[in-house]
Formats: sequence, C-alpha cells, structure tokens
Amino acid sequence: MFDLERFIADCRADPSAAALRETVARAVGDPAAVIARLGVPRAAGVQELYHAKDLTIVNLVWGPMMTFFPHDHLMWAVIGIYTGREDNIFWRRLPGVEGGKIEAAGAKSLGEKEVQVLGHDVIHSVTNPLSRLTGAIHVYGGDLYGARRSEWDPETLRERPFDREKDLRLFEEANAGIARR
Repeated sequence: MFDLERFIADCRADPSAAALRETVARAVGDPAAVIARLGVPRAAGVQELYHAKDLTIVNLVWGPMMTFFPHDHLMWAVIGIYTGREDNIFWRRLPGVEGGKIEAAGAKSLGEKEVQVLGHDVIHSVTNPLSRLTGAIHVYGGDLYGARRSEWDPETLRERPFDREKDLRLFEEANAGIARR
C-alpha cells in the first residue's frame, strides 16, 4: 500500500534529487497502490500533496492529448508516472539570441513505473499522447509556487514570465474536452 504520509516523510528525510529518485521509483513501482491511495485519475489537474519552501510534491494528472508549453522550474524535479504516458521535449537557450529564444535539444518518453530526474536549469514541454488521463507524482526541490519561473511561447519560442493562471486554465480546458466525450 502507498502510504502518503510515509512517502512525504521519506522525501523530507533526504530531499536530494538522487535520493528522491529512488523514493519516487519505489512509489510508482506499484501503480495500483498509488491509485488505491490517490484515487483513479478522473480529471486533469494538479493536486498538492505537500508544499514547503524547500520541497513541493504534487499529483499531476494530464488530460488526454494535453500539451503543456515549454517552461522551467528553476529547481530540480523528479517525475514518476503511475499511469499513462508523458512525452517530454527538452529545450536549450540559444546563446546570444535576444528574447530568450530556445531550440529543441532532446526528448524522453516516460511510461508507467518510469522516473526521470530534471536538473534545476532544465526547460521542457510535456504532452500526454494518449486518449486517456496520465497520472504522475512530481517532486520539486523547492517552492514551486513561489519561484519566478519562465515559459516560452509555443509559436515564437520566446521567453515570457510563467503564467500559473493560464496554465491552470489548460487543465480546465482538458476537462471540458473529457466531458464532451
């Protein structure tokens, strides 16, 4: 059984990215246990599981075919998938280009039971390529909500301030699409 309180305590005990990779891998290694505790994903959204200045843990559910534009976290992150798939495109800043423009630099597809560590300077975009919900535990090495993050326009790939309200609307739009099915 996935014990959420124990999981949080384990994350707090050694909040380094390396240790948390193992903690998250143990958790998502038993997807049925995570689902038994967090529930079957029924809607896209971000459920805060723990939040402090040095650590943020969320249950993130991506809507079917949902895409989240390029963004940074300004802290390391550990992502573990407990159901579905998450496709990441990794981006890098173009040196000497005005406006913080980026270019694609790689990709990684994560499926059920897989874990990925992202460094503090990683820029990535995320797509759920499936026609069903994808559930993931995301652990961040800091205050995700307090960080002055950036996102990049999907068309021009130019940097702009991260707009949390706009991004929360993306989850609402994904849920509206689910309701129409």
